[in-house]
Amino acid sequence: MPSYLDLELSQAAYKLMHDQVKVRKGESVLITIDSKADFRVAEEIAKVSEMLGAKVMLAWHSTPKGYGALTMPYLPEPLIACADKTDVWIEMNDQWLLYSPIWDKAVNNGRTRQIMLGGLGIDRIVRCIGQVDIDAQKEFQDTLTAMTKKAIKVRITNAAGTDVSFLMDPQRPVNNEIIYDQPGAHFLLGQIGWAPVEESINGVIAFDGTISGGGDAELGFLTEPVIYVVEKGGIQEIQGGKQADILRAYYKKLDDPNMYIAAHVCYGCNPNAKLEGTTTEDERVWGSTEWGFGHQGSNYSGGAPREAKSHIDGICMECTVFLDDVKILDQGVFIEPTLKALAAKLGK
Repeated sequence: MPSYLDLELSQAAYKLMHDQVKVRKGESVLITIDSKADFRVAEEIAKVSEMLGAKVMLAWHSTPKGYGALTMPYLPEPLIACADKTDVWIEMNDQWLLYSPIWDKAVNNGRTRQIMLGGLGIDRIVRCIGQVDIDAQKEFQDTLTAMTKKAIKVRITNAAGTDVSFLMDPQRPVNNEIIYDQPGAHFLLGQIGWAPVEESINGVIAFDGTISGGGDAELGFLTEPVIYVVEKGGIQEIQGGKQADILRAYYKKLDDPNMYIAAHVCYGCNPNAKLEGTTTEDERVWGSTEWGFGHQGSNYSGGAPREAKSHIDGICMECTVFLDDVKILDQGVFIEPTLKALAAKLGK
């Protein structure tokens, strides 16, 4: 019997595996999902992968508590053993294996294409993949990525109080998340992310969207801004109300100095993303920026990962961005002429 958005879900899964992952006949595909995530999405991706000639394994397991290395005590040994023994790993987990030791191993083995789609249910994968014009999206992202790579200094502000500046490191990659045909770490389309020079990051980061870190740090929607005061890439103070108190206590409980260091900053540029409390989608809301603190993957460092016990992400809404003092984004709207024209093709 047909189920909700059956046809649209099939289209999104095909688009993912055929157009983005470009899975090849005979490749191994591992799909991981915990008991809290939407199994129908993982099942559909498995079916499409099988139809494309891949050898598929769907690993369904109990839900860990926390993100990254904090998941390890909850994972079955067979999953730990096989995560880096595959050509493609699609992660659907609600509590992310992203930034765990098995993730670090997989994305650095020169073979595995790891695609992080944690927590995407049917509506979200249909909206954020199935209903996006991949060609137009790629043209926009390629252009924005090239502009960002050329920049020397960046400043980001927003109405909630964000005002942070930093320098770019030309030796580090700028991750353009849309095509997943090469080994390494990949994420849902509609995001461009990189690691600035940590010692150059100074100012205020005011999160007014959502904050996600797994476990007690899974704050979701923010009732008032949570503010990081950052000096030389490290959190000096966390300001705000009750949610800031919870987050401050969580950082303290982890007792890990690396958790306070900035790991990356990202643009959100998925034309169909909505702020709904699922970070994988929230981070891609058009015109937002997102900061991660804690574990830094090799995809951002450009070398060895910087290990930490976990990773915490926050969303700054409707941002203004300056690249070398040229304003490209104004309160969530891309105003640089080339970007503005390309955004119009995406309905933005």
